[in-house]
Amino acid sequence: MGVMQRALALIYPDQCLLCSALVDQPGALCGSCWRETPFLKGLGCGLCGAALPGQGDGTTDMCDDCLTLPRPWTKGRAALSYRDAGRKLVLALKHADRIDLAGPAARWMARAGKDVLSSDTLLIPVPAHWTRLVARRYNQAAELARALSSETGCRVCPDGLIRLRRTKVHDGMGVDARFANMDGAIVANPRRKGIFAGAQVCLIDDVMTSGATLAAAASACSASGAEQIFVLVLARVEKSP
Repeated sequence: MGVMQRALALIYPDQCLLCSALVDQPGALCGSCWRETPFLKGLGCGLCGAALPGQGDGTTDMCDDCLTLPRPWTKGRAALSYRDAGRKLVLALKHADRIDLAGPAARWMARAGKDVLSSDTLLIPVPAHWTRLVARRYNQAAELARALSSETGCRVCPDGLIRLRRTKVHDGMGVDARFANMDGAIVANPRRKGIFAGAQVCLIDDVMTSGATLAAAASACSASGAEQIFVLVLARVEKSP
């Protein structure tokens, strides 16, 4: 570290991503917040990453949702459970202009998705409608995809998919209503359609709940010629035990 960096570190010491506690490096969590962050480890659903009880290889085991709902992708992984500090991180990235969280989140996602990411993988973020981009100024899924590309070296196409219409917010909707809401809402960007032919695509999003949005995105990739489709999200909403 140079003299200037050391001086700046004294004036502006690194703080935890979620609180004001000091940490020893930028983009880190303090011990307390780390313990409250529900990283998904051990046996998980092979299609969404949700934690599963018991023992298994984590590739063919499936959660109840993935046994009953259509999953138009081959594998799915998640870095965190959407609760406690995991929920705080997602909401801060999504609604509080905390784009700085994309870098650390990408590191966690890269670890969670190490078996679905390769030098041939094309990262495609779930798109936001242009009206939401105007209001929010950024698409958190695209920020995660860019950071993940920097972390892994995978190719990324931030505008590979587009939303044809502004869909209703899913809060309060049942599963069937969520899937109906997303029906036909996402398509390949006509200017980028050629990138999907024969591609190994990994769809990137901040959080997966029912999977309706990711299913619409995966169907759009498949319709444009993607050969394999994986899913990688920062957080997975899990049912309470």
